[in-house]
Amino acid sequence: MSRVVVVGAGLSGLSAACHLVADGHDVTVLERDATPGGRNGVFRSEGFTFDTGPTVLTMPGLLERPLHRIGGSLDPLRLRRLDPGYRAFFADGSRIDVRASVAAMTRELAEQVSPKDAAAFENFVGWLEELYDVELPNFIERNFDSPLDLLTRPRAAARLVRLGGFGRLGPAIRRRFDDDRLVRLFTFQAMYAGLAPEDALALYAVITYMDSVSGVWFPADGMHVVPTTMAGALEAAGARLHYRTPAERILTDARGRVAGVQAGGQKLVADAVVLTADLPAAYRTLLPDLRPPRAVRTGSYSPSAVVWHLGVRGTVPGHVSHHNIHFADAWGEAFGQLIKRKELMSDPSRLVTIPTLDAPGMAPAGHSVLYVLEPVPNLTADLDWAVEGPRLRERLLGFLQAGGYPTDIVTESLVTPADWAAQGMAAGTPFSLAHSFSQTGPFRPPNLERRRPGVFLAGTGTTPGVGIPMVLISGELAARRVRDYLGGTR
Repeated sequence: MSRVVVVGAGLSGLSAACHLVADGHDVTVLERDATPGGRNGVFRSEGFTFDTGPTVLTMPGLLERPLHRIGGSLDPLRLRRLDPGYRAFFADGSRIDVRASVAAMTRELAEQVSPKDAAAFENFVGWLEELYDVELPNFIERNFDSPLDLLTRPRAAARLVRLGGFGRLGPAIRRRFDDDRLVRLFTFQAMYAGLAPEDALALYAVITYMDSVSGVWFPADGMHVVPTTMAGALEAAGARLHYRTPAERILTDARGRVAGVQAGGQKLVADAVVLTADLPAAYRTLLPDLRPPRAVRTGSYSPSAVVWHLGVRGTVPGHVSHHNIHFADAWGEAFGQLIKRKELMSDPSRLVTIPTLDAPGMAPAGHSVLYVLEPVPNLTADLDWAVEGPRLRERLLGFLQAGGYPTDIVTESLVTPADWAAQGMAAGTPFSLAHSFSQTGPFRPPNLERRRPGVFLAGTGTTPGVGIPMVLISGELAARRVRDYLGGTR
């Protein structure tokens, strides 16, 4: 039985470990923190529980897949589909809910927007489904060894061209709807890919499909239950998970092949290693003798975000939902400030998530948890976060008060780009390399290190990219690489 060490118990590492165990390998997972999760972490304070990472769970089938392979299931998560998935507030005082079915969303658009745009929605969904159907098997769930691999599936590429996938996202949505609010509602997801909606390729509408059509889900006890469920299933299947055990060095044999990992003062024998740290950190700490790939050295990184975790007295007003997007009046100009000029947005849009609406146990009785996110430039901008952090906190406080949110604060934590960087995230952003065309698919840093046979990579910085669905797939793709390298016994 081949021995594989996975470095990092974030979602990509846990996904890789599940598939590796299912393939018959002896798997050990090393995690520097005390709990699994990585960016999908958790902390507790004054009786409050805070999810530190992603708050939006989409495509639960992609989570079920690694669990199912080792005899686990989604049952411990007690998932429910949120309805609305999002509640969007606009500067003119209007509101649109992203509803949990096509029929319900069509009614919502007929009531809140116009009959014409409501009628256009069904065709829009059809377009999104086609994009998803062609992209997922041919370009997302696929290992690339060269850009020339794109030529091996000419029919899929031609279909993507026919669907307008290589056009621009903003104009593609604008051609389908008259109301500018819908352009914002169905393109803001591009920010997760590090791009302004007007500049992003239309193929990134697949992200819109994932949350606005396939739906947004939430575990009954909070997002942190996702990695703990995966970790529990892995241990039940025979994998070993070592917490508070950072990897220190990759060991090699005389031929330069992986021979093990040194961690916690011990040497763990390994035939292959999967690294899930942000790529610059992985190369700096564990592959210091190798020059990182060019995209890692000089690539363009996504904007960052300030996240304010609040434990407050009181409950939220009845007009808000689990996920609330507050769209500012400015749109194009705001993205110009954020991405092109690397400035704080003068009129930002923000996300406010209130997990205690569906997981009341995350706060003491009569209290609420708020998660407030504002996009900000990454650390390549000339901003001093020791100064800007407190300023932004005061601005966010005023925003919450104006929106009627409770602000009697019991405990709080403000996370800035400087804090993301301290956690090992390049450029101080949790969103890693931007998904420009030159950093997508076969142009993204590869998930194997050919100069160090036996080293494979997973996570946001490699293929296919950012977001829970993508990092779960990333782990599976890394496991496939290991299978090709070592073979599998099952």
